Amino acid sequence: MSAHLSRRTLLGLVGAGAGAYLLSGCSGDDESGDPNAPQTIDWWHIQNTEPMLPVWAAAAEEYKTAHSNVKIEIQPLENEAFKAKLTTATQAGSPPDLFQSWGGGVLRQQAEAGLVKDITDDVKPWIGSLLPLSLEPYTIDGKIYGVPFDIGMVGFWYNKDLFAKAQITEPPTTWAALLDTVRKLKAAGIVPIALAGKEKWPAHFYWAYLSMRIGGLGALQQAAKDKNFDTPDFVAAGDRLKELVDLQPFQKGFLGAEYGSPDGQAATMGNGGAALELMGQWAPSVQASSSTSKKGIGDKLGFFPFPAVDGGKGSATEVFGGGNGFAVGKDAPAATLDFLKALLSVDSQRKSAKTGAVLPTVKEATDAISDPNNKTVAQALASATGFQLYLDQAYPPAVGQQVNDSVAELIAGNKTSAQILKDITAVAKSQ
Repeated sequence: MSAHLSRRTLLGLVGAGAGAYLLSGCSGDDESGDPNAPQTIDWWHIQNTEPMLPVWAAAAEEYKTAHSNVKIEIQPLENEAFKAKLTTATQAGSPPDLFQSWGGGVLRQQAEAGLVKDITDDVKPWIGSLLPLSLEPYTIDGKIYGVPFDIGMVGFWYNKDLFAKAQITEPPTTWAALLDTVRKLKAAGIVPIALAGKEKWPAHFYWAYLSMRIGGLGALQQAAKDKNFDTPDFVAAGDRLKELVDLQPFQKGFLGAEYGSPDGQAATMGNGGAALELMGQWAPSVQASSSTSKKGIGDKLGFFPFPAVDGGKGSATEVFGGGNGFAVGKDAPAATLDFLKALLSVDSQRKSAKTGAVLPTVKEATDAISDPNNKTVAQALASATGFQLYLDQAYPPAVGQQVNDSVAELIAGNKTSAQILKDITAVAKSQ
């Protein structure tokens, strides 16, 4: 994201002139194949805050210094603004040259529409240096359409001091124990969970993980294949989530809260205002950058995987998450792929890893992970027995959007578990 990266509902269009700007973005570039011809790379990414913002800026400067004929126009955008602007650009048939991608169903649609390049042959000389798991969301029908620079998983980040204050001695390993943890925190006068209700995508993490733990990874894959989510396991997942919602665990005003704003989910955690958040590997860095101190809660922060559900078919070693990567637009100049290779070099990946905001995909760069929590996440990923990409990226965009919208309605108390599954299934069948 995000961050996360995250990483998902579309907001209003960003700037009335965006389309005209995009259509003229590559004008004047030489596409003759001459590597020394003037080239401009239009690069959009969502690492729009510390610590990654300056890292990407420095990477671009370094490349431009070494390649005097190449210009790199960078547009760092907030997650939701990025998706809105990218939608406008792709609908106009004019994607940026290099842009943020989470892979999955969205990338498949872009590939099928001819908006992104098949880069299989271009990356073949160096793609073997990446973790194979990280490439899965970017590989469509055996062809590579994007390259991940970050791989991770969603889990619970918690404030050790607030747990101690509530006399909670260890992180919960079952759903029932998590509910007990929430009750203990409330009894101690502590806000249990921070949630960005306005943005919807953070809430879908809960329902997705519960669906995985109850039905197993196979249930999520089968639902997509059958275009049917109206099954007992998914109903049970919603019912379990409702158990949590009924405890009123979230911070005041959570339904209007954003993720990365000064009073949003990440800041609530970073300022010590809540004991837990369910978020991806980028959480510590966004907590820090969003907090008043710009440092977050430091070594008070801990991590634990999403707990098991008693009687469920899924294993606690099956992880839910994804990474951040880049796709290459259909009209991108030749230097774009060379620059992408530079971004995925061991040196570049080590610099990214040292920020604590990125878990590198290049195997040789994993030695640069220094944050204890990031090491825990990396170890959990290494021992994972299954992997599920974010549902709002894995599924076709309309289905992913409906999942987000429906889970938000469940959490707001506007619809029941059974009702939201009928809505999701209806959209799935319409695709």
